[in-house]
Amino acid sequence: MNKMNAVNKYRVERWLYLHHCETLAWIVRSFIYLIHNSFVPYKCEIGEGTEFGYKGIGVVIHSEAKIGRDCKIGTNVTIGGGAGKSNQVIPEFNDKRGIVPVIGDRVHIATGAKILGNIVVGDDVIIGANAVVINDVPSKTIVGGVPARVIRYRSDEEL
Repeated sequence: MNKMNAVNKYRVERWLYLHHCETLAWIVRSFIYLIHNSFVPYKCEIGEGTEFGYKGIGVVIHSEAKIGRDCKIGTNVTIGGGAGKSNQVIPEFNDKRGIVPVIGDRVHIATGAKILGNIVVGDDVIIGANAVVINDVPSKTIVGGVPARVIRYRSDEEL
């Protein structure tokens, strides 16, 4: 694993934040911004095994976003907020969240994709390059386009 990846620095800043060292966490976040031209805030939740391609160049993640385990996130990806009702209860996740995406496990987000608003991306999804996702995405699908739509469903053999 490459230690110079933005996600590894995120894990350090997240640890600092969770241990009440917000000033140090802010310094690490600023370092990520300067080195990788990325915004990966310590308040967002990124699951274990998730990796950024090419050291995370240009990745922007909303501070309230949740990203599952073992995801692959390409360069210049935006996972951001949108207009909507804050603190809506999402039955699938039994959780309250703001107006930002929740991304499931084992999701591959290709270069330049934008995932915007109060949406849920299911598990085992592939989001194509430069896709703009503004609606919920069911599990085990491949989506692409502007706005993104389901291109096809993935079989269990593919997974």
